[in-house]
Amino acid sequence: MRKTALLLLFALCLAIPASAQKERPLFPRTEFPLRADSLAPNPENDAELLERLRNMPNLEVGKGITFRPRNDRFELTMRFRMQNLLALSFDRDFTLTETEARVKRLRLRFDGYIYSPKLVYSVQLGFTGYDAEPLPDGTMNIVRDAIVYYVPNATWNIGFGQTKIKANRARINSSSALQFVDRSIVNSQFGLDRDFGFFGEYNLRRGEGFNLSAKGSVTLGEGRNWGKTANGGLAYTARLELYPLGRFGAKGELLEGDFDYEERVRILLAGAYSYNHRAGRLAGQRGAIMPDGATRDIGSYFVDFILKYRGFAFYTDFMGRTSSDPLFDTDRNAFIYDGCGLNLQASYLFGGKWEVALRNSTLYPDAAVRPLAGYRSWNQSTFGLTRYIIGHSLKVQADISYNHRNEARTADYNRWEVRFQLELGL
Repeated sequence: MRKTALLLLFALCLAIPASAQKERPLFPRTEFPLRADSLAPNPENDAELLERLRNMPNLEVGKGITFRPRNDRFELTMRFRMQNLLALSFDRDFTLTETEARVKRLRLRFDGYIYSPKLVYSVQLGFTGYDAEPLPDGTMNIVRDAIVYYVPNATWNIGFGQTKIKANRARINSSSALQFVDRSIVNSQFGLDRDFGFFGEYNLRRGEGFNLSAKGSVTLGEGRNWGKTANGGLAYTARLELYPLGRFGAKGELLEGDFDYEERVRILLAGAYSYNHRAGRLAGQRGAIMPDGATRDIGSYFVDFILKYRGFAFYTDFMGRTSSDPLFDTDRNAFIYDGCGLNLQASYLFGGKWEVALRNSTLYPDAAVRPLAGYRSWNQSTFGLTRYIIGHSLKVQADISYNHRNEARTADYNRWEVRFQLELGL
């Protein structure tokens, strides 16, 4: 009897501290989410929270390392990614003229919510020279995104801070989600990139039927981390997206290639317009400062089309720019690139691992700026091959491009480009 009592007492002593340790862990939980729904703080709120996050184009839901305390009052997801690039350029005689080998992009990102899942934040930093894009005064520029969104439900949200302007598809897509080593020459010339201000979205979702999204912003108009301006102008941007056959699966409108292997045809038709009043930089949110403190009103227009079906994807991007006066008498080397461009690309994904893609991009400068642009038109044709190891998070890419400039001012330009890139992201 005494032995039995001692054994019961000993077991009770072991159970009490074990129970206490289970209730109060020494360290906060660290999670490694594998699916988008692992971000929800409470099981009963999974569907509603996931719908809100799906409508935040700057949030790559379900990646990275997530930290969440027991009280669920905040959540932090940390991610990083890098792109290591090797590029070779050749002239028309196929003589090597340039070798580029560097870490092109190296970024650190923090996403999550604070106080409530309705208050979402996103911060992204870039640490390479390409990422930093120093301001015209030489100031380094590592802050890429720093924005807070209020997301009351899956229908609409509003944000304040710095992030991408929602204008054209190619720029909205993350550089980590591309089929080629980089975006097209058309997007490089006319894309708006980032700015600081107010951003809003409205999303109509009706399952398999007609869907739409409306996105708009009012921003400073001088690009990221500009600080302040004395010209009094702002940039106003609006974008409308139509999904006549329903939404893409797995946020497919933000990822190049048909990774979700759409069993039904999915289509996106979108248009956007941006008016930058009294812009002080040659490309609106980008480029050098206009000579002698001059300003111009700049309009940018965009039309996008996407079709995906069973591994096949097709994209069309048409965009352009107009300004009140593209030329500057005080400096003939400075001008606003008025004109337009067309980008066509198609791809097919084999077994979710190998993808082949073709892209043809053409720039058409307006007659007034052709002498300064140096050509009547610039066409670039690109063939790309990608091996996806873990989707867009770990992939190896290679592409080859041929450039042709019609009525070029000089024949001394690179005709061939061969690029190889490794993308790794957590």
